[in-house]
Amino acid sequence: MLASWYDQQGPAADVLHVGELPDPHPGPGEVRVRVTVSGVNPGDTKKRRGWLGSSMPYPRVIPHSDAAGVIDEVGEGVDTHRVGQRVWVHGAQSYRPFGTAAQYTVVPDQQAVRLPGHLGDELGASLGIPGITAHRAVFAGGPVDGRLVLVHGVLGGVGSMAAQLAHWAGATVIGTVRRSTDLGRVDPAVVSHAVALDVGDPAADIRSYAPHGVHRVIEVSLSANADLDNAVTALDAVIAAYGTHADRTELPFWPLLFNNVTLRLLGSDDFPAVVKRQAARDLTAAAAAGALSADVGERFPLEDIAKAHDRVDAGGRGRVLVTLPS
Repeated sequence: MLASWYDQQGPAADVLHVGELPDPHPGPGEVRVRVTVSGVNPGDTKKRRGWLGSSMPYPRVIPHSDAAGVIDEVGEGVDTHRVGQRVWVHGAQSYRPFGTAAQYTVVPDQQAVRLPGHLGDELGASLGIPGITAHRAVFAGGPVDGRLVLVHGVLGGVGSMAAQLAHWAGATVIGTVRRSTDLGRVDPAVVSHAVALDVGDPAADIRSYAPHGVHRVIEVSLSANADLDNAVTALDAVIAAYGTHADRTELPFWPLLFNNVTLRLLGSDDFPAVVKRQAARDLTAAAAAGALSADVGERFPLEDIAKAHDRVDAGGRGRVLVTLPS
């Protein structure tokens, strides 16, 4: 099969190879997916770079955890009727060496989720890490129907999914963007109120929409927004954080304590299996109902995977995808 891999960590152009590797085959309880589109996440490039001092977990790594494709082979114990089924894949390179930047990937059966026929492969390849993280952030604290949910970074991969899931589940969504020039990009059908963080008094703006405070905060940068979150949370609110800029983040401890705020930290690779299964069901249902979409920024062929990684590391709008030859 045609695949990309790295045998050592470093800059994308220096360590990512593209060439032929042996075709994989599924073991018991596994399926093989012929990949059409592979999704690139910041976590994929961080693993490749050796972020936070991480080392090579395996002698060789095929990167990427997310994808869409078609099951073409199943292992022992898997329903043979799954062969030919279109699926979206999550967790392919989570505690496993070989991910989705290849024509074929092998994953546990439950990590290949049926993709309804009217949904495109690009959406399927965009659901995995962003969608499951967003689902956990929104729902780990309980139902959000009738609640006020504040989503920071509402135009980002996780933030956008979180806003859509919260809206789908009956919440009123308040979203923030870094710059006032981005306000026009926020979808008013999903986000009832949008606030820019670079002008005026964001806390007062949020409080004008939520005078008694918000019930859930989906946090992309806890170190940057801890004081703001403290100023706008309601009693017994939950702050669900999946990112921060300062590794050792300071918190306004006593005000948060007296407000009985729950701080939940989210590492998607280590969510409980039952949580991932529920997230997969809900993400598929929301997408099938037309309540979930993904903003695709750029698409790269597999031979340009280094450019795709550099694009993710540089930041920018939209999901980055790598397409695989049939």
